[in-house]
Amino acid sequence: MSAPERIPPRSVTTAELLAEGELTVRGRIREASNAVLLCDVTYEGQKASCVYKPVAGERPLWDFPDGNLARREVAAHEVSEATGWGLVPTTVLRDGPYGEGMCQLWIDAVSEGSDLLALVDGEEPGEGWKAVGFAEVGEGRTALLVHADDERLRRLAVLDVVINNGDRKGGHLLPAPGGRLFGIDHGVTFNAENKLRTLLWGWAGEKLTPEAVEVLERLRGALDGTLGVRLGELITAAELDATRARVAGLLTSGRHPEPSGEWPAIPWPPV
Repeated sequence: MSAPERIPPRSVTTAELLAEGELTVRGRIREASNAVLLCDVTYEGQKASCVYKPVAGERPLWDFPDGNLARREVAAHEVSEATGWGLVPTTVLRDGPYGEGMCQLWIDAVSEGSDLLALVDGEEPGEGWKAVGFAEVGEGRTALLVHADDERLRRLAVLDVVINNGDRKGGHLLPAPGGRLFGIDHGVTFNAENKLRTLLWGWAGEKLTPEAVEVLERLRGALDGTLGVRLGELITAAELDATRARVAGLLTSGRHPEPSGEWPAIPWPPV
């Protein structure tokens, strides 16, 4: 008698693993201003490390009175996926040990390819770099803050405009194996008012790349379809309308925006 045919195990997606798996808290990341828990998640024989941010651990923000950080983090991932650029680690909304929160795949950052920001002497950024602005470095000295003229950063700069990111710091950029770059910490996004604060101003006023224009056209359609429906479950109607308006504005101007001058354009601390 022949042995019974063995059915290979079902392939579990990262989203399924994060959404359905059992969370085991390993510790707290204490540098964060809100509760951020490092966890293991296991499901159907698969295991990964992840970050769990419970809504119960969020500090209220006067300028973000509606919704919560966790849902905006998930919304940022949804928009990232719709671009096709995959700039935000897989992020889901789920119940956990401390209630509803967002759960995001942990990214092991690598040092290779991590030269994305620098402070340089002089008034010009140098080849391969884009100027952000001058920063005080102590004892009355200033240095020019620059970021790499990197296609990955430029894509992230476009995404940040779309989601209205109010906190794009250097520490939120994670170079990953294989040359990928991820952006994390998207809790202060999608405000109906312009809140863009970022270190990625190097392309301000420059024309968008043809790739970015194509992606934005695709996003405009998606926001009127399934992406809009999904975001409507995560952010307010006013925030969703503002997201549509930002995409339309980028397509109309065809350029990266410039700082408004109405508030600090660079987050503090910058890293």
